[in-house]
Amino acid sequence: MSLNLRKAIIHNVQGNSQDELRDTIVDAIQGGEEKTLPGLGVLLEVFWQNADPNEQKMVLEKLENSLQQPH
Repeated sequence: MSLNLRKAIIHNVQGNSQDELRDTIVDAIQGGEEKTLPGLGVLLEVFWQNADPNEQKMVLEKLENSLQQPH
């Protein structure tokens, strides 16, 4: 992913409220379009870079458990 796309995604959500961020995430997931995956990835990257080790561990545990369940 190019740095310009990453910056554009961050710019588009910068200053959004929690409700707006939730709406962005839910819309991207419910839409199920491949083109929204980079945006979700950037949001995960921003979270990861700002999370403490306990928060990161919580996310990893949730992902691991979720991926072990049939979908």
